[in-house]
Parts: sequence; structure tokens; C-alpha cells
Amino acid sequence: MIGRPLISIAIIPAMLFVMASAIAQQTSAPVEAAARTLIEEKTQGLPGEVTIEISPLDPGNRLPPCHAPTAFLPNSTRAWGAFSIGVRCESPVAWTAYLQARVKVIDNYLVAARPLPAGQILGPSDFEHRRGDIAALPNDVLADASHATGRPTRQALAQGTPLQTRMLRIPEAVRQGNKVTVFSQGKAFRVSNTGRALNSAAPGETVRVRLPNNQVVSGTALHDGTVEVNP
Repeated sequence: MIGRPLISIAIIPAMLFVMASAIAQQTSAPVEAAARTLIEEKTQGLPGEVTIEISPLDPGNRLPPCHAPTAFLPNSTRAWGAFSIGVRCESPVAWTAYLQARVKVIDNYLVAARPLPAGQILGPSDFEHRRGDIAALPNDVLADASHATGRPTRQALAQGTPLQTRMLRIPEAVRQGNKVTVFSQGKAFRVSNTGRALNSAAPGETVRVRLPNNQVVSGTALHDGTVEVNP
């Protein structure tokens, strides 16, 4: 009987340590902060008003607390619209979690001011500016009136339709077989190279380019004939 209290005293701290280890889990705040930092970096320079929404980490997660979580975008995902962003931990235990994020970009874009027939050559009275989330619209939606004025429509358009490059007959910015400058840029870098276009594309359309090392990359044709590739 005398020895039992001593045994209990020795066991209780060990049990508490095991229980504390089991209860400890990754809190959402540092994981969300890592994701937000990366998204803010990727959205630097976007037009309009940018807002970032990030879903919290599951409060019921069983992930051990991480010393320094770091975020990444899987498979060259663009920080635009709705997407998943990954956060990984290296120490003390390696794990990876994914959060849902949404980036809204509120800016002006062009819409048809009235019903337009196919072949209509656009003038100032044929379109108007509207303000909204351009991240929720197709990538080739037009915002600059000069890119629409004087262009004929390829198809009939209903009133209020957002004007897209593919809806208008716009001269090609990149021609198949021509040499083009390909570039990628971020917050503090810009990398450029030259390659040969594998297809023709108007501004805002996707173009594939073969680089000197035979690697093929896809990017967006710009009005000046260059091709932007997402980093």
C-alpha cells in the first residue's frame, strides 16, 4: 500500500505528456498566413481592386504543429478566380495540406451595349464599360475600348455580353512559325527567352511556343507580339 502513491506520481506526468502530444494540432492562422503571403506575391501588379478569400484549415485536423509552413501553387495554378493552394511542412513532421482560395479582381470591362449582329463593325455606341469581377470572366475579356473599336464581330451578340477577343475579328499578334519573345515575371524577377510559335493567336489567346531546348510552353499572346507564361 505504501508503494502505490509513489508509482502513481511517477506515471501521471508521463501520461500527461502523451495526452498533450496527442491533443496538439496545427492551428489555422499560420497556415492561412503562409497561403495569403504567396497569393499576395502572385497577384502583385494585377489591375483593379484585388480581394483574397482563403478557407480556414479544418479545425479537426490531426496535423502536428509546424515550425515554418510554406505555401505553393500546385501544377502551375494561377492565383486567379477559385483555386486550391497547398501548404507544406518540413519540420518537425512532414505534411501537406490544401486550402480553397478565391481571388476577386474588380475592374472595368466591355459589354455589348445592344444586340449586335454578326459582322457588325464596332463603334463607341456598340459597347459600354461595366465594373465587376474580371477573374470570374474568360481570360480574353476586353477592357480597352481601342481593342474593340473598328473590329467586326464574328457572331451575333446579346446585349450585356462581355466582349472577348475570340468574338471579334482581331489581327493576329503571333503568327505560326515566327520567332517570338517569351517571358515570365513575378514580384522581383523577369525571365525572357525566344522561341518559335507553334500556332497563330490574337491578343489574349493561348499560343504554344517551342524553345531552343525543344521544350514546349504555353502562354498568352499580348498585343505587342510577345508571349507571357505564368511563373
